[in-house]
Amino acid sequence: MRIVPDTSVIVDGRITNIVQEEEFRGSEVIVPEAVVSELEYQANRGRETGFNGLEELKNLQELSKKATISLTFVGRRPTLEEISLSRGGEIDAMIRGTAREHDAVLVTSDRVQSEVGKAQGLDVVYIKQEIMAYEELEISKYFDKNTMSIHLKEGVVPMAKKGTPGNINLVSLGSKPLRHSEIHAMAREIVERAKSDFKSFIEIEMQGATVVQFREYRISIARPPFSDGFEITAVRPITRVSLADYKLPDKLIARLRDTAKGVLISGAPGAGKSTFAQAVADFYSKDLRSIVKTMESPRDLQVGNEITQYAPIEKDMQKTADILLLVRPDYTIYDELRKSKDFRIFADMRLAGVGMIGVVHATRAIDAIQRIIGRVELGVIPSVVDTTIFIDEGKVKAIYDVKMTVKVPTGMTEADLARPLIEIRDFGTGELVNEIYTYGEQTIVMDVGAAAAPVSQDRSPVQKIAEREIEREFKRRVPGSKFRVEVKSDKRATVWVEEKHIPKIIGKKGRNIDELEKRIGIGIGIEPLKSQKVESQEVMEDQIEIPVELSGNYVVLNFGKDAIGTSFDIIVEEEYLFTATVGKKGSIKIKKDIELADIIIKALKRNIPVSARIRLDQ
Repeated sequence: MRIVPDTSVIVDGRITNIVQEEEFRGSEVIVPEAVVSELEYQANRGRETGFNGLEELKNLQELSKKATISLTFVGRRPTLEEISLSRGGEIDAMIRGTAREHDAVLVTSDRVQSEVGKAQGLDVVYIKQEIMAYEELEISKYFDKNTMSIHLKEGVVPMAKKGTPGNINLVSLGSKPLRHSEIHAMAREIVERAKSDFKSFIEIEMQGATVVQFREYRISIARPPFSDGFEITAVRPITRVSLADYKLPDKLIARLRDTAKGVLISGAPGAGKSTFAQAVADFYSKDLRSIVKTMESPRDLQVGNEITQYAPIEKDMQKTADILLLVRPDYTIYDELRKSKDFRIFADMRLAGVGMIGVVHATRAIDAIQRIIGRVELGVIPSVVDTTIFIDEGKVKAIYDVKMTVKVPTGMTEADLARPLIEIRDFGTGELVNEIYTYGEQTIVMDVGAAAAPVSQDRSPVQKIAEREIEREFKRRVPGSKFRVEVKSDKRATVWVEEKHIPKIIGKKGRNIDELEKRIGIGIGIEPLKSQKVESQEVMEDQIEIPVELSGNYVVLNFGKDAIGTSFDIIVEEEYLFTATVGKKGSIKIKKDIELADIIIKALKRNIPVSARIRLDQ
């Protein structure tokens, strides 16, 4: 018998078993070059399925050497365009063409391939996906009841994290480093078993990285070029808890039951956020008899069968959200919110009326709210989030109430400074902890509770904020200039600036300075800098923050046209980087492929300002 296996039946590792069955023993196995090319393409992209398929072809070669079968490779290699169109069926069509040309039986575990082959008049053997009885994975031998995660890497002794959130220890498992063949065999088993276990999924497959949710295990497999060696990390929740185990105050339980519709659960990695989120999900589903769904990537929350877990559709969580809005769940658990798009999706669903519980990485309770700022309009935040819960060492350490009000911010005294602001209050005591509001173009997150730093007697909070805002405005309006700001009261500030810039700052009939005073909220007096003889040297050495943008292959530092021809020292985190002169367009351009540009880009990602200091020897 002649048989042509397609990619699916080779990748799932069953073709070697099939050809040894009585019906197929002694068959001529014809493998199209299109199959080899597709497996090679997947392996080159670091995908486990590609490596597993190539391993299966080697097993067929061994059977051929033993004369169990005969093995031939036929056909042409597909073009790059045909490979890129494989999802549209180009490679499958080439495989069916090989079966037709050699009058062979097409063997496949792909239902669509089977149906198309039959429709074209081919003899087809469809091997249904086999649902195997559950057996423990090889990696499970490294787990005991206290193990949270295992960390396996070739050439390194196996390691495990044991304990409970807040009390975790990293321990060695034995003394013998793992060999490449051992970790490769475990990785192959994980991928193959995930395809045959109905409660397991391959969640992510990228170049050099595969993420598998195998029942209760979340397993990440990394290989070169993504990592410097073959590595497997497996995480498993130690216990499944209920909300009652947290001994929460009745007041909070009542809030979750009756009024909380936008909840953020925050904490550091390993603090127990996801475990608490699972308990909240079960509370809503079982105790409140509500329809609960989850949005996860990967799907690793250990929830009951009545809760459906959704992954990103076509790698896009927005599409998942669109489906969920049609499903209309009472509550949705979003695990985890990291990127700006995640926060926007969370906000859209909440504003559409869905109860939302989000999981956020944060090292302080207020950080959960701060991560939303700039991603969701400030005035909308209280409509999106009404409660934040901070988890540390597996326990609820802080609960905050989020509300919008209009008042004069704490520390300010002028009635005309009243504005909309967000109050963050301790849920248990009602104590005001933080205020969030806009001042000029800045968003201020002010600590006002008992934990806030004491306010110095010489300057009030509004004076400090006004000083920063004035400095920012002057750096934007006259970049590269020398100036000094002194806020004398909540109503008045004086700015000493180079005399040549004064007309520009004041503007025709005082329009510029009037507009600036309205923006800042206090009166501003302008004095020539030369009158400050004693302090002029200090002013000249002041650093100014420089706007930075990424444009094509360049990092661009924008100084403005008034700074053309002026030389500046460029500084990041008080470290001198280089000196350059502002060009004709009022900017300094640096190619992205040099180390200095890389330092600036990393600073931007960490929200660290890039500063400049005018050269004093000019």
